[in-house]
This record gives sequence, C-alpha cells and structure tokens, in this order.
Amino acid sequence: MPPSAEHLTSAVDGPVDEVTALVRAGRVVEALSALTRLRGQGLGDRDGVRAAAAAVDCRLARGDLADAVGLSDRLAESTASPGDVAAFALHARAEVSAALGDAESALEGFLAAGAVLVEADPSPEHVLEVPWRAGAALALVRTGRFREGADLAREHLVVAEASGSPYAVAGALRTLATADSGAHRTALLRRARATLADATADGLPAERLAAQLDTDLAGLLLLTPGAGAGSPAGPGEALALLRSAEEYAGRQELWPLQGRVRRLLERFGERPRRVQSEALAALTASERRVAGLAADGLTNRQIAEELVVTVKAVEWHLSHVYRKLGITSRTRLAATLGAPA
Repeated sequence: MPPSAEHLTSAVDGPVDEVTALVRAGRVVEALSALTRLRGQGLGDRDGVRAAAAAVDCRLARGDLADAVGLSDRLAESTASPGDVAAFALHARAEVSAALGDAESALEGFLAAGAVLVEADPSPEHVLEVPWRAGAALALVRTGRFREGADLAREHLVVAEASGSPYAVAGALRTLATADSGAHRTALLRRARATLADATADGLPAERLAAQLDTDLAGLLLLTPGAGAGSPAGPGEALALLRSAEEYAGRQELWPLQGRVRRLLERFGERPRRVQSEALAALTASERRVAGLAADGLTNRQIAEELVVTVKAVEWHLSHVYRKLGITSRTRLAATLGAPA
C-alpha cells in the first residue's frame, strides 16, 4: 500500500508544503484535491504563487494544457514580485511554454527565473521547487544548442548533489541523460533509479519520477542497439519497466506519460493493458476519487478524512462504483482497475 498522505506530509510546515510533497511523491490526484481545498483560504502572495505553480505542474502532467495556460496567464503579474515569488511564477510559465513547444520562450523564462532566484536566495535547496537549470538545459537542446545544454545539465547535477536531496539528484541525472547524447545515458538512468530507490526505502516515494525514469530507460533499451551491453538488460527488463510505468500513469491519469508508454509498447509488439482511467470512464468525478483511494488501500474513514466528507458519503459512492464496475466488494477493486483489456 502506498504511504498515506499523513505520512508523506508529516514534516511539512503548511498546506502548500503538503501539496508540493504530494506532487513530489507522484500523487497527482491527491495533490489536485488538496489544491481544491486551498481555494478561498486567503493564502499570502508567496504561498498563492507556489500553489499555482504546483497546479501548473499537475495540469501539465495530466495533459490539461488549456488549464495550464490559464493558470500561466494568471501568474504573469507575479513575475515582477519581489524575492523568490517571481522565480516560482517565471518557472511555471516557462514550463507551459516548453509544453507548448516554444523552446525559445521557455529558455528565456527559465533563465529569468534563475537570475531572480540567484539574487534572492542562491542556496541549493531551491533546486527542488525551482529546477530552472534543468528546464533551461532541455530548452537549449531543443533549440539545437546541444553542448550548452549538456554543460548546464552537469551544473544542475552539481547543485542537486549539494542540496542533499535524492529526489533532486535523480531528476538531475535524468536531465543529464536527456541532454547528453553520450553512450553513458543508460548508466545515468540506472544511477538515477538506484538513487530514487534508496530514497523510497527511507519513506520518500517519488512514483512519477520513477515512472519517467523507467520509461526513459525502457526506450533506450528498446531503441538503442547495444544500450544494455554488460547489464541485465533485455526485452524482459524493458517490458517490465514499461508495464510498471503504464500502471502508475493509468492510476494517476497522466495522459502524456501514458501515451509515450503505449507507443513504446507498440514498438515492442505488446498490447496496452486496460488502465484505471478507462475502467473509471463511467464514474463521476467524486466516484473516481473515492475509487482511486480505496484501490490504494485506504479505509473508508481514511478516505473520508482525505476528501473531507462523511464516512456515509464514502460508503454511498463505493456502492455506486461497485455497481457500475460489475463487482461486489473492494477486494476486487484494484484488480478491476488494472485488469488487462
């Protein structure tokens, strides 16, 4: 069973820290629910911009470009704010530009965020929430400035290592594996996966980054001749990596990642499995949230506390879920959501 939201956020200082902890853990559905509960709470300028930036991250992960663009537009006025507030806004807007394929605008935004951040607070801890070097490195690669991109990716790795965060280091290794076209990309991804595995063993899961790393590595193993030389790589390993990423992406409804996984599966000659989003198509939004948490192993009371509803409401939603999915109890819920098509 995945760690509870209470476990993930036990060391945070406020509600926005809770959201960022959930995003970092890859719990995008729960992060969006938490963001919904923050509306109307009168957050200060800094927390308000951080919450909007987290919402942009979640919406891009889900492929909700229109919503992400709307949030980005609302952040425009915050790009002139004092301190690191402007950096959060600039970085989120640059992420949207990158998602829209405008690498030049993305590069400009990432570098502007970096300039503001270095002036306001150059400490390496900011690499977690404002990884501007990573975004700029990838934007440089997309504009054909490959050497500059690889150099900045290496600089980002140094800063990530200085932060002491395994999550930041794993992300930086992934960025370097993308920006650097050398033959050691597979080794970088394996190192990133090992770093993230150590963090997960310490109770700091990062399912989304893990799924991205698995997909990247599977792609290299499948599409790059000799990528697995001297390693346990092979078709079986690549397929296992893709199936793991497929399950996670389906559970969190991350359409861009799911689409990439499925394209690789097709290259592999494998059929995609039925995932949670498809099994839940007949359910309402409230029913989907309840079903997802129940499938994760939460009790009715834990679900009620997570969604701020009554236990009776959870029971009512689950009864409708069982009827629509043609099952009789929660013991078959997780299997039904991830059953082969």
